[in-house]
Amino acid sequence: MFNTKKLLYRYFSSKFKLSDPFNYEKDFKYSIKEPASFWNDVSNKFVKWDKKYTKAYSGDKCNPEWFKGGLLNACYNALDVHVKNPEFKDRVALIHETPARDNTNKLTYEQLWDEVCLLARGLQNLGVEKGDRVIIYMPMVNQTVIAMLACARIAAIHSVVFGGFASPQLAQRIEHCKPKVVISCNFGIEGHKVNSYTPLVENALELSSHKPNRVIVYNRKDIKLDVESPKISKTIDWYSFTKGLAPLREYTPVDSTHPLYILYTSGTTGMPKGIIRQTGGNVVGLNYAMRNCYGMKPGETFFATSDIGWTAGHTLSVYGPLYSGLTSIIFEGKPTIPDAGIYWKLIEKHRVDSFFSAPTAIRTVYREDSDSKIISKYDLSSLKSLWLGGERLDTASFNYLYNATKKPVLDNYWQTEAGWPIITNPSAQIKIKQNATGKNVPGYNLFVLNSKSKPVKANEMGEVCIKLPLPPGFTNTLYLNDEGYKRGYLEQYPGFLRTGDYGFKDKEGYYHIKNRVDDVINVCGHRLSTGSFEEIIIKHPKVVECACFGIKDELKGEVPFGVVVLKPQFKDDYLEVEKELIKEIRNSIGPIATFKNIISVNCIPKTRSGKILRNILRKMYNGEDYTPPPTIEDCTVLVEIKKEFKKYI
Repeated sequence: MFNTKKLLYRYFSSKFKLSDPFNYEKDFKYSIKEPASFWNDVSNKFVKWDKKYTKAYSGDKCNPEWFKGGLLNACYNALDVHVKNPEFKDRVALIHETPARDNTNKLTYEQLWDEVCLLARGLQNLGVEKGDRVIIYMPMVNQTVIAMLACARIAAIHSVVFGGFASPQLAQRIEHCKPKVVISCNFGIEGHKVNSYTPLVENALELSSHKPNRVIVYNRKDIKLDVESPKISKTIDWYSFTKGLAPLREYTPVDSTHPLYILYTSGTTGMPKGIIRQTGGNVVGLNYAMRNCYGMKPGETFFATSDIGWTAGHTLSVYGPLYSGLTSIIFEGKPTIPDAGIYWKLIEKHRVDSFFSAPTAIRTVYREDSDSKIISKYDLSSLKSLWLGGERLDTASFNYLYNATKKPVLDNYWQTEAGWPIITNPSAQIKIKQNATGKNVPGYNLFVLNSKSKPVKANEMGEVCIKLPLPPGFTNTLYLNDEGYKRGYLEQYPGFLRTGDYGFKDKEGYYHIKNRVDDVINVCGHRLSTGSFEEIIIKHPKVVECACFGIKDELKGEVPFGVVVLKPQFKDDYLEVEKELIKEIRNSIGPIATFKNIISVNCIPKTRSGKILRNILRKMYNGEDYTPPPTIEDCTVLVEIKKEFKKYI
């Protein structure tokens, strides 16, 4: 256990140094031995402060206050610092792509700065002040980024709501954070579909008892529709509203601990949690992560396919790239529209240096291009690395990407609460180990604990926990729910934050994240992770995707059941595949696995962020009541699965 007093002052006489160029082993050791000094060095190197803090670390281990007393502004660090550089201001900051409509929009850093300053002035004129909340409910367009940064410029707290949510979920968030203003858009493009946002906003405002002062609507001019989206009365048109205004070149410095944004977790059940991201920790942490975890350099291009409504979109499409002086691609599309080569086409077109996506998206591409004929058409020579996150990286996705691109394929483990990677392969500096998630990022002191809060041995399963204090940028409370944060994250393992994820650390120091703690099948008292089954199932050459969950059994308590998506040419082979999988799982896990059945379906039920809804599958099979979460990608998938279940029930 470290001594808090020493931690506060040790960085003034540290024997360590921040590595330059980045060296993973050196930085990791420094960050664990002397965290206050380490993060002070990172802050000094990358962040522009209006007023420097006295101490890098204060507070206590359960409620760390990084850089408290220091004044800064996130928008200034994302834009002004680059615009002031004559060689940088004309570089492209954002590239918005809507492939289904062959639509591209670019903004340089100076153009983005102008647009942000205009909207910031408009919000200021509406009476939006420091600490006021603003909800942003928009598609993947450059204006979503503009709205976020305009809020940050005047110290308003933005809360981006994923554009795929329906009115009740939007109303729930309006009700909870009570925004002064809502900013939306008339429509978005999802694949070949047009999604009208305005009726959803109107309905949400009727459902919510809290009424914002004003609603701003960005009426798009970049894409022409055959039928206009419905208009809402008493709203402000973005273009008319900002026309003729003097851009707000001033900005509002805030204390490092001032909230930059509230992001509600997607969740699969219950009331979403409002994650609070502090400004100073975000600026410091993301500067370090983009440059050293992802190995990016100013002027390079980063392409993250994640929606801005999720934490990965905040980090990898908006704040991370802009703090670091990168070009970011804002992708309004689907992985296979107009065809399964769209990712690779954009990588070639914009000379992308690093690409981030989710395994679920890659499996969709693989399903349509399993022989890599499409991907082989494109020049991917600019690409340094491919990063996969949001769920466990399966063997099939890894092999497909590596064999097709011959580039490093790197897993990413993090959470909404963290805001940047916890486990990965920083700058690809450690040997890639297939099926391993990676090693802990500098700043994260990880342990695998058993139910008695004791560290387990190498290769033994347990819950992955983070030793306190948490690094900068990690949330240390929930919006309007301090007690809920303590109960959910801190009480079970004193001195640690629980991640809720089950895994192990091997003898070489690699972490293997298997599944959520509640994704465990209890067979005759033996706790078997769903991930251990899915690892075996997904290796089958005829399987594209899979999910495993426990079903009730009178004798054994629970037994595993599999759901698979087969490659189109093998759709009729599921009985043969079932027989082969039963044999393979028996050989790999043992007779205790008692794996006997699979069903073959067209799609696995998932949330829009790629989380498999195993709990819903389990309840469906067991005949229990269930409610599909608002984040589900496609409700019709459940109808097909229910029909298949009837063959076994």
